Amino acid sequence: MSRSSNTTGILCLTAGIAVFSVQDLILKLLSGDYPLHQAMVLRSLTAIPFMLAIVRLFDGSLRTLLSRGWPAMLGRGLLNFTAYTAYYLALAALPMATTVALYFTAPLIITVLSVIVLHERVSAKRWLAVIAGFAGVLIMVRPGGDLFDWAALLPVFCGFAYAASMILARTMGSRDTAAAMAFWGNIAFLLCGLALSAWYGTGQHAGDAHPSLAFLTRGWATPTGFDLFLMCACGAIAAIGLTLLTHAYAISQSSVVAPFEFTFAFWGILWGWLFWSDLPDALGWLGIAIIIAAGVSVLRAEGTESA
Repeated sequence: MSRSSNTTGILCLTAGIAVFSVQDLILKLLSGDYPLHQAMVLRSLTAIPFMLAIVRLFDGSLRTLLSRGWPAMLGRGLLNFTAYTAYYLALAALPMATTVALYFTAPLIITVLSVIVLHERVSAKRWLAVIAGFAGVLIMVRPGGDLFDWAALLPVFCGFAYAASMILARTMGSRDTAAAMAFWGNIAFLLCGLALSAWYGTGQHAGDAHPSLAFLTRGWATPTGFDLFLMCACGAIAAIGLTLLTHAYAISQSSVVAPFEFTFAFWGILWGWLFWSDLPDALGWLGIAIIIAAGVSVLRAEGTESA
């Protein structure tokens, strides 16, 4: 990969992260009154025209959607749905900054998978940074501690699924366009959202007190005009964000762009503080600092190796 491709990928990824942080904010705001599957269905339906416009703009034609690789793109979308569902369910129960910090297993796992799957070269310094990053995650999760909530495992699981999805984007990038992958990813979100709505939409399985399970099992509710606007706005956000993130990993070296996932920390802490006055405790700040420092170390090591 050339330096210019990596630079473009970094810019696309950081922009996509900023865009997606707004969707996270919206879904956390809605998580106490509506089910996740309702928001997913409305978001995905709204996103379709935006996705088609993006495919037409970037690819010059809608024919890329009919690529023989569409089943693989749909399969990758299902993996992405699994990742984001776990993440959004965690948002319902955990402070935003904590959820974001635990999600940061993703860039660390991407770095590992880039070696195993893509055979990219990773130095000893970067391996040490990855190990340090996972140590920071353990500090955040605090397994066995009094403050442990099983929902803290959800963003870690999200990290594994998201990492696998982005590695697939890297391997599929030579055949399929980022816009087409984003479109089929959105179709996967819609199909899965409809399936969950068919099971949980009536509300007959609702009643669990845990915020994450309540967000999953709650029945559909008639939204206010403003809440409906917020759910539909997520469609435009998803269309733009998915395209930017997919394009970033499709054109760049995974181990180069992955550390910039850590820019999510800024947005998670900012929104959590502005809307809920949530700030991490001392151990939480320590875990965040270690994880971010690990990401910066990976980036600096990459810059040294590429020089």
